[in-house]
Amino acid sequence: MSDREIVDRGRRVVRIERDALTALDERLGDGLGAPFARAVAMIDRSSGRVIVSGVGKSGLIGRKIAATLTSTGTPATFLHPADSVHGDLGIVGKEDVAILISKSGESDELLALLAHLKGFGVSTIAVSGNPASALARNCDVALDASVREEACPHDLAPTTSTTLALALGDALAVALLQQKGFKREDFARIHPGGALGRKLVTRVEEIMLRDNLPVLAEGDTMRQAIVMIAKRRGIAIVVDQSRRVEGVLTAGDLSRLVEREADVLGVPVGSVMTRNPKVARVGELASGVVYRMEQHGLLAFPVVDDSEALVGIVHLHDLMRARVV
Repeated sequence: MSDREIVDRGRRVVRIERDALTALDERLGDGLGAPFARAVAMIDRSSGRVIVSGVGKSGLIGRKIAATLTSTGTPATFLHPADSVHGDLGIVGKEDVAILISKSGESDELLALLAHLKGFGVSTIAVSGNPASALARNCDVALDASVREEACPHDLAPTTSTTLALALGDALAVALLQQKGFKREDFARIHPGGALGRKLVTRVEEIMLRDNLPVLAEGDTMRQAIVMIAKRRGIAIVVDQSRRVEGVLTAGDLSRLVEREADVLGVPVGSVMTRNPKVARVGELASGVVYRMEQHGLLAFPVVDDSEALVGIVHLHDLMRARVV
């Protein structure tokens, strides 16, 4: 088999799953009374947790959906149908909402679990590839995850169907996140570890330079600025007597000045500096500062406090070293 044939087979899978997702998008409806909107409202109103269940590949997708819900502010857990009848139903409460995933909607294990959940008074949501299935008919809300074909060339192995179930789970989680007003700070509180935690909790003042700042007055000359820029990573900050930032000078400003002036050493910095520069503020997330640096193509920001006074400088490579980039 040639490399081209291998790539074509891969593209076929991507096309089939893409087309199925497009069809799913269209089936979500316009919002008014749509099953998806009802499912989100049902979970949002619940004071319990979300119980997610499925068998086989649907079970694997269910575990991921439960994890995504939990990490975005909607407590959820996965319950295997077989384990449920051997004591694990003890985790279920009447205020819970269950999401039951099945391509056929006729899984004996899942239908047995549905009967027990109904006995507990649990609200139920079906994610099924067969809208006319027993599962879809007997749940309170049914989300249509039907597919025209699996990406498997024999139309057997769950591929397209599991992609749709996963997409529906992600859609529910994100819609609920926004419904609950779940913020970055909330995300940081439940993701304190690793690189993601650092990005979400590190503030700019934890990284900025505080001492020996490259500070100039507007009347100082470019002779002083050149020395300062060379020693302070390519930036100098112009402040007034209250240390309010009036402007910044960078190596780029110096280069442009040299191109148009023969004698630059006596030029006052006030005539060269960039006025009203971009600044970072005490309390700002370091990851947000990185984003703004990338937006404006800058390598350093002055950091100011609530009174607009200069308290530090933050450089992109300091942010990179702190691993918030």
